[in-house]
Amino acid sequence: MAEVRIDPGGLFSLAGKTVLVTGGSRGLGREMCLGFAAAGADVVVSSRDLGACEMVAAEVEALGRRAVPVACHVGRWDELTNLADAAMKASGRVDVLVNNAGMSPVYGSVAEIGEDLWDKTVNVNMRAAFRLTALLAPKMVAAGGGAVVNVSSIGAVRPTRDIVPYAAAKAGLNAMTAALAKEYSPSVRVNAIMPGAFATDVAEYWSDEAVERVCGMTALGRVGRPKEIVGTALYLASDASSFTNGAVIAVDGGRD
Repeated sequence: MAEVRIDPGGLFSLAGKTVLVTGGSRGLGREMCLGFAAAGADVVVSSRDLGACEMVAAEVEALGRRAVPVACHVGRWDELTNLADAAMKASGRVDVLVNNAGMSPVYGSVAEIGEDLWDKTVNVNMRAAFRLTALLAPKMVAAGGGAVVNVSSIGAVRPTRDIVPYAAAKAGLNAMTAALAKEYSPSVRVNAIMPGAFATDVAEYWSDEAVERVCGMTALGRVGRPKEIVGTALYLASDASSFTNGAVIAVDGGRD
């Protein structure tokens, strides 16, 4: 009997697929957009800043793939409906949804957290992922399958006093990932990436002391490079993860 070999390139291929990435205009979102395009996907790039989305879309098209920039404030329920409609109209299908958009507002003491800050944080980090999944996953089921990739945070399981609303929302996102994986199985897989500290544009505001502290808490002794998110994202978006569902994968350098 001939030996059956697996083609790694084919497993990770996204040829013929359309991927929607929220928060896709910068940081980890931008890197994922470019990684998906390199794997053969067309990409719908979304964030609040249309100009920034257009810049990433141009980078995707330079890789030979089609890109559609769509402005959307994911904290606003009605705009999520518009985003889902725009993505479907542009490509006729969405095979992979990446709920990447997030925010972690700065505050003083926990007692200073107001209703607006709390609601805004939960809406962007958790409610938006729920709503977009509810809008698009049934369409994936009808089309024969797909994947949802939620981007959580190591803060969900290693919370600190300065990220209480953010950590709570991301913990909720982890729980929702497991629940929605059951809701849309077996044809649509729902998984999450739980990143640690990455050197995105936000890291420009970190103090040297903060960087040193974070590096001291990871086995690799450093923060992540944005491109290092792409391998896990491709795995969860592609057939390489065909038996992975409801998982939350830490990509944090080995956080203590």
